[in-house]
Amino acid sequence: MNEQVVHGLAGPRVLRFGDIVSLDVGVIHNGFIGDTARTVPVGGCGVLAQKLMDVSEKALYEGIAQALPGNWVVDISRAIQNYVESNGFSVVREFVGHGVGRTMHEEPQVPNFVDGKRSKKLRPGMTIAIEPMVNAGAPGVKYLNDGWTVVTQDGSLSAHFEHTVLITEGEPEILTWPERMPSKLKV
Repeated sequence: MNEQVVHGLAGPRVLRFGDIVSLDVGVIHNGFIGDTARTVPVGGCGVLAQKLMDVSEKALYEGIAQALPGNWVVDISRAIQNYVESNGFSVVREFVGHGVGRTMHEEPQVPNFVDGKRSKKLRPGMTIAIEPMVNAGAPGVKYLNDGWTVVTQDGSLSAHFEHTVLITEGEPEILTWPERMPSKLKV
């Protein structure tokens, strides 16, 4: 919640009106993994928190729009980073999206920023988890004493959105959208 980026442990901290909470869910179905996340307000939230959530979610869809056959992973990374930074926020560098299939973290890694490394070409049949983690302040993070919970280094708010995406011959297919929503991305 709030300044926690990922891997928060349950504890005595009480949720209050105005807090934001990131929910990250992994599911195994018929031997395959699905991975999704979203950040939600508790009752409502301030303007900064709402803008952070809106930008983080839109950055996810900017990245998904680049998940086209023949594009490169870096095209996804660039779209996310450009959108986030153009809105005055920063992208966490220590955690990235990933390939997903029969195990949770497969190749390729899918950074939310341009890292200067050679990236993989996207091809039909690939399944990836795209998951921007966005901070209201600086991009740095640190682990708490529990060795598991990751928080923003400067104490600023953080939001996290994620979908599992199938690269198809055409538009990317979001596999973690609820059934009641369309299964194809409309950009």
